[in-house]
Amino acid sequence: MTVADLAFYFFAIVAVVAALLVVVARNPVHSVLWLILTFLSAAGMFVLMGAEFVAMLLVIVYVGAVAVLFLFVVMMLDVDFAELKAGMAKYVPIAGLIGVVILMQLTMVFGSWHMADGAEAARAAVTPDAAEVHNTKALGQLIYDQYIYLFQAAGLILLVAMIGAIVLTLRHRTYVKRQDVLAQMYRDPASALELKDIKPGQGL
Repeated sequence: MTVADLAFYFFAIVAVVAALLVVVARNPVHSVLWLILTFLSAAGMFVLMGAEFVAMLLVIVYVGAVAVLFLFVVMMLDVDFAELKAGMAKYVPIAGLIGVVILMQLTMVFGSWHMADGAEAARAAVTPDAAEVHNTKALGQLIYDQYIYLFQAAGLILLVAMIGAIVLTLRHRTYVKRQDVLAQMYRDPASALELKDIKPGQGL
């Protein structure tokens, strides 16, 4: 067994254990920290496979931006997690039923799983030779040339999801002061300005 094999097993075991701890951790801050460890382990496996660009994207985008954003949001928001868990208790039977159905489906899928004849050759033909084309260039040609329309469709789906999340969580607060630019632009100086004649010795 080579060093690369030992490194792969190490990163794989750490990723699986950290992903499990993300789900079972009681403290949401600890869950985010375990999620960061999962991302780092996945990045290590990408490096072992020769996909350094994808590994750096995973570290920079997910660990450096998304996971840190989750961490700040969880730490800054005053969320009563005990109240949330109490409200979730009534949905446990439905969640358990859905989980059993999913496990049955996975069992049926893996029970009838069989490898196609040309699967190994098709998997080997996806990636070009590293001596001819670098993996970053090959990835760019694959995404922005062959699958450009699917890539744009995925971007539109994410945009719609972002707009939908904003619309669903937007609440109009009446006690918050807001700036009305049009009212400021079209205001009448005669009604907005009032002159006071202050006599000597008289206060306001």
